[in-house]
Amino acid sequence: MDKQNIIKAANLLLESRLNKTLIKSLPNKCIPSNINEAYLIQNELKKLYLNLNNNQIIGKKIGCTNLEAQKQLNIETPFYGNLFSNFSNDNGCILKSKDFANPYFEPEFSFRINQDIDISKAPFNLEQIKEFIKSTIVSIEIVDFRFEGEINKIGIFNIIASNGGSEYWIKGKKETDIKDINLENHKVEVNVNDKIIHNGNSSNVLGNPIKSLLWIINHLSEKNEAILNNYLISTGTCTPAVKLNKNDKISVNFENIEIIKFEYI
Repeated sequence: MDKQNIIKAANLLLESRLNKTLIKSLPNKCIPSNINEAYLIQNELKKLYLNLNNNQIIGKKIGCTNLEAQKQLNIETPFYGNLFSNFSNDNGCILKSKDFANPYFEPEFSFRINQDIDISKAPFNLEQIKEFIKSTIVSIEIVDFRFEGEINKIGIFNIIASNGGSEYWIKGKKETDIKDINLENHKVEVNVNDKIIHNGNSSNVLGNPIKSLLWIINHLSEKNEAILNNYLISTGTCTPAVKLNKNDKISVNFENIEIIKFEYI
């Protein structure tokens, strides 16, 4: 795909985001045919997002961190997108349905990075990765795919191109030392309108969310992309994605850490 079509694809994705509309399909010459083209479009989209008023990258999100999701999208590894300051908020916020097209939410564990990581020393192992973690934060990712149709028909390349499907991110207010949490077995309870609809676990994220962090740091290091001090990395969902409907009241209990609440009006 030439540069002109990469830029055109990114602009169409931005337009759909700002107008809260869904795309049936990108023009033929703008459809990513492989993972490299998908990330090239995502990178152009990132530049467009950063041109929005006072918008900054605050970290990364990781998707497809369980075998079932990978099988559904015919991919053997996770993928990533970017988290932005203008598209994030804190526990207790209110989201407006007019700002989204067809959103779902996912409860996730996130990590705050404590240094500019020297990527020349990659690949890292799990114990080395732990040394890069300042704190653990519970969070909610809002995914809102820019395309019409079922996720398996949208396809992994379109999802990656559209910032990994990530539209918004809600973080908890408490920051916890990883030594105080058993991330191989931490319960997560999802309530919608005062009804329990899912019981999840941190183990659903590659067995341990730190393994998801390991993947992205090593992967970005291979691409010579910096991982900076204070970056927030959201590691993938602990439960199936849950569709949001207008007037939903959401409460997600990350057992003994924090309950994240938000409304979708």
